[in-house]
Amino acid sequence: MYVCSCFGVTEQQVKQHAENGACTPRRIASACKAGTDCGSCVRRIQALLGRGVCPRRELADEGKPVLASLEAPERLDEAA
Repeated sequence: MYVCSCFGVTEQQVKQHAENGACTPRRIASACKAGTDCGSCVRRIQALLGRGVCPRRELADEGKPVLASLEAPERLDEAA
C-alpha cells in the first residue's frame, strides 16, 4: 500500500528504511523523499515508525546515554 502518493513510496519501503536506521519522519524523508511534498503522509509515516523501532529511542527509554552508546559501544560495557 502506498504511504506517499507524491513520490510513490510504499509502507514496505518505509519499514525497510526504518530497519536501516531511518527512525524518524525526517530521516525517512532524507532516505526516500516521502513527506517532503504535500505532507499528508507524515502522520502515517509516524504511525508506521511507532515506538520501539528506533534503537536510540529504546536506549533513551531505558535511561541509557543515547549518543555515547552509538559512537562508542565499549563505554556501555565498562559502565556495567
